[in-house]
Amino acid sequence: MDQITPRHDLASEKADRHKWMVLSNTTLGMLVAFVNSSIILISLPAVFRGIGLKPLDPANTDILLWTIMGYMVVTSVLVVAFGRLGDMFGRARIYNIGFLVFTLASIALSLMPTGPGAALYLVGMRIVQGIGGALMTATSTALLTDAFPPQQRGLALGINTMAAIGGQFVGLITGGLLADIDWRLVFWVSVPLGIVGTVWSFVSLRDRRLPQPGRLDWFGNISFALGLVLVLTGITDGIQPVGGAVMAWGSPKVLIELILGVAILVAFVAIERRVQQPMFDLTLFRIRAFTLGNAASLLSSVARGGLQFMLIIWLQGVWLPLHGTSFEETPLWAGIFMLPLTAGFLIAGFVSGPLSDRFGPRAFAAGGMVLGAASFVALALLPADFPYGLFAALIFLNGVGSGLFVTPNATQIMNAVPARERGQASGVRATTLNAGQVLSIGIFFSLMILGLAWTLPGVMETRLIAQGMPAAVAHQVAAAPPVAT
Repeated sequence: MDQITPRHDLASEKADRHKWMVLSNTTLGMLVAFVNSSIILISLPAVFRGIGLKPLDPANTDILLWTIMGYMVVTSVLVVAFGRLGDMFGRARIYNIGFLVFTLASIALSLMPTGPGAALYLVGMRIVQGIGGALMTATSTALLTDAFPPQQRGLALGINTMAAIGGQFVGLITGGLLADIDWRLVFWVSVPLGIVGTVWSFVSLRDRRLPQPGRLDWFGNISFALGLVLVLTGITDGIQPVGGAVMAWGSPKVLIELILGVAILVAFVAIERRVQQPMFDLTLFRIRAFTLGNAASLLSSVARGGLQFMLIIWLQGVWLPLHGTSFEETPLWAGIFMLPLTAGFLIAGFVSGPLSDRFGPRAFAAGGMVLGAASFVALALLPADFPYGLFAALIFLNGVGSGLFVTPNATQIMNAVPARERGQASGVRATTLNAGQVLSIGIFFSLMILGLAWTLPGVMETRLIAQGMPAAVAHQVAAAPPVAT
């Protein structure tokens, strides 16, 4: 016994040290990946001007939207497959490869050329970055669940989730600040963090569970990827103008993309029910906590994803200029004025993790969504020229609601599945979050465009003429597609 006890203590100490190593590395990874997903949103006009594109030219709308949404689309499509690869070949190995791919793409973006071909280079490298982000996102939650005991998972997942979603808001402020200095800094900021994280992950992360060898389900992977790409591409194409229509939802191209995508996803389900080693084990959906948790995650992401986008437009395009801020300075100040949302999320996310470990996740997740819904109703009642104190209080409450929901919901999902299938469960959860964001932007963008198309042209033409602009020019400006506006 005298010889066994020290060995047991040593193993316990090693496992304890390793779990904090996993938490610190995956938190850095999620922070970098999600900062990168939002930093481009607020700095895109500066990036477009830097590479020689006119951000307000309707002909560049496709490049604009795919620069924003391409990262999210590719991440949504690949995380389930990468989660399965993590179960088969080792979650730490897949995560490490993801950090490397992400960092190499960040370096390539920081060296981006200007002039002809720069737009395609930008979109292409953002997609490669998304592949690296998908490899990390698909495995980070599973690595944490493997490393931490059940009574500490809420704390670990809470910190990791705060880094992920909090990183989206950090990206807004960072993008606004760096875009004012030099557009290339928007991409350079990810490089040193990516290099440190890549080296650190390869040196420190190890799988605590043996991989589960198996065959890759090619038909399942291809059908899922193709179906989801078509659906998400249809959503992206649907919010763009076509012909004389303000949006393309009724165009043959978009209808074919959506219908064919849904049909292929139905075929994917049929394939997965027949193969011996499916890409995704559909029997996991028999677990009530897993199914309902992911459904709630999708709905929460749909509600939250477009909010960030709309508030940025509201602040940059309306409120800040009304209060004397020049358009050149609006990116930075829009990020700063969004800080209450970040603060609410971080505070609630940090508190809800340990409390859900102690009291259970259900009450916190449900209460967070109720609070979030109430804040949405209040935001909808605000006038365009709102008092900032009230706006700050409402977005703070919205952040608190999201923070109370996300961590307990993630804990509930991951605790519900068998240990051997945590990789694909983590991938499904990440898919609901990312696909929900793309769907959310499609919904919010469509509502905004409909509102602009309904009221803006007449008001804009009248006001421009009143300011002395020739009637023919005013009519031409007011007739621009709402997307360009």
